[in-house]
Amino acid sequence: MDNNKITIALAADHAGFPLKEAIAAHLAERGIDYIDCGTDSSESCDYPDYAVSGCSKVLDGSADLTILCCGTGIGMSMAANKMRGIRAACCSDVFSAKYTRLHNNANVLCLGARVVGTGLACELVDVFIDSDFEGGKHLRRINMISELEG
Repeated sequence: MDNNKITIALAADHAGFPLKEAIAAHLAERGIDYIDCGTDSSESCDYPDYAVSGCSKVLDGSADLTILCCGTGIGMSMAANKMRGIRAACCSDVFSAKYTRLHNNANVLCLGARVVGTGLACELVDVFIDSDFEGGKHLRRINMISELEG
């Protein structure tokens, strides 16, 4: 993916807010456009609302990928994966962040602010953005996942 021509949607709940802000600064430093879909503070809020606001940007075509942050990344992942057309993966290691793009064509990366530090999170974001779907036999499997959505 040409990183200078992509747009990333960012969203977080209260627990993920500081990490979202750090990722936004990292993307800006890389010259990558992003859409901030909230939240805008550490005040308690509901992560499903922000999963929807972030994922909707991929679904409507205004963003190429979405990054969601909450305490563990798991709640965001569960909520995001309820949306037709979303393939969200909660990752805390570089291998998974890379291969969820290469083999699973994930369009959403979920990160746990209480699980990964800022440095690792930015590394995971870079690997996720910089990896492209390989297609081939993996496309057949992605299509099978789409069929499960009904």
